[in-house]
Amino acid sequence: MTDFNVLYNPPSPSDYINLRIEAGMSGKSLEAARIGLENSLFAVTVYDDTTLVAMGRIIGDGGAFFQVVDIAVKPTYQGKGLGKLVMRKLIKYLDKHTYEGSYVSLIADAPANKLYEHFGFDYTFPNSFGMYRKY
Repeated sequence: MTDFNVLYNPPSPSDYINLRIEAGMSGKSLEAARIGLENSLFAVTVYDDTTLVAMGRIIGDGGAFFQVVDIAVKPTYQGKGLGKLVMRKLIKYLDKHTYEGSYVSLIADAPANKLYEHFGFDYTFPNSFGMYRKY
């Protein structure tokens, strides 16, 4: 794997929006991105020189509930282990900052669900259903 620069802070709102869109995820407004990124519990960003090529975040209340979000890898960098790198860093954070009874969730789109299974995530169905309300 090429040498990448791994940082533990959120990207700029514009880099965040651009990577999400390039990775096939939904766009966000600059204001929503700015506020959301500032309120991250933990973030991992991966750069190739100054180009954001991968990211992931943990959001939540910091005690009872955590959610893994924004796992994204620039398409031209996929297949280089960057998704696993980001997840390893996020799991290391969760291992140190969760408590007995803490609940860690995520929404998985195929084929990324296979990545999350590798890190011990199980499906909630049929006991629960992933649901959302979008604005």
